[in-house]
Amino acid sequence: MQRKSALGGCTATGALKLIALVFMMIDHAGKMVFGNAIDLRLLGRVAFPIYVWCMVVGAHYTRSFPRYLLRLGVLFLVSQPIYMVALNHPWTEPNVFLTLMVGLCGLWGLREKRWGSQVWAPLCALVAAELLGCDYGWRGVLLMMLLWAVRDSRGGIAAVMVAFCLFWGSTSATLNSIFGLSLAWARQTPWTGLLSPWLKLQGMAILALPILLLPLKRDFRLPAWLGYAIYPAHLVALLVMEGVMLDTGWAAVLARWTELVVTPVMRLFGL
Repeated sequence: MQRKSALGGCTATGALKLIALVFMMIDHAGKMVFGNAIDLRLLGRVAFPIYVWCMVVGAHYTRSFPRYLLRLGVLFLVSQPIYMVALNHPWTEPNVFLTLMVGLCGLWGLREKRWGSQVWAPLCALVAAELLGCDYGWRGVLLMMLLWAVRDSRGGIAAVMVAFCLFWGSTSATLNSIFGLSLAWARQTPWTGLLSPWLKLQGMAILALPILLLPLKRDFRLPAWLGYAIYPAHLVALLVMEGVMLDTGWAAVLARWTELVVTPVMRLFGL
């Protein structure tokens, strides 16, 4: 077997996944419990690049892409109804694990390089991300491909994240304040041209960069079942928080479950 080269970013994926979980819970709590609080959603931008990097690390070291994809597929199917109810999405809006599965297929082709797969596999993944309505769309899959290309270089990872977040941020909402502090001053300085492009919601994903480069020497292994159960479990926990904290919480949760899950399933089977 060919010896795997060292990666430029953090390979302590157990720690990285827990860090990403914290930021993801902050993001989803901001939407579900705190009325779409923009400051909490801003912090949540950190989670996706961390998960993408964990996929790059996993693809670099995995011995079996089919088994890797199977685990992600099971997690996607289990999580989808919970995701729909928690974040008020229909069946046509799949959870993030479909994005990761599509991206992993592209990485498979890039790593194996069979029958020109390093060309057609990533292109097919980008197209599939749009056709399937993946969360984060082709941009999310593209980030995975770019980080794979520079995975052995700390400078390359930093360059990709800076360029990508500037590109990603250019299509998202402008931030007028952060944690109650007005950002008007940033648009009235000699450095406005430098600062303004970063004052975008999706551009805040750049905050993940220091985490991707953490020089962690030790990692810890999560039990396999726990590592995969964290995503649906955190949504269930937030649904409970919504039900307890909001006056119409439980009624709203039940209404979404009926509208988004039960009714479409009954229609599918002609009931």
